[in-house]
Amino acid sequence: MEKITKDMGLIDIIQSYPETVEVFQKYGFGCLGCAAARFENLEAGAKVHGVDPDKMVEEMNALIAK
Repeated sequence: MEKITKDMGLIDIIQSYPETVEVFQKYGFGCLGCAAARFENLEAGAKVHGVDPDKMVEEMNALIAK
């Protein structure tokens, strides 16, 4: 199984792993359909929201491994 990485695009993650939306929402990513989400990777988005991207990656990979 492919793992999520912090250099993956936000939209790519959501499209491939819709269950990750709950992690995005937990960290305040309320605008997953906005223009920035189409161009930002996870690391850039996390930094904008003041979140540790490595922690998000860890949580998302744990979620998709279930």
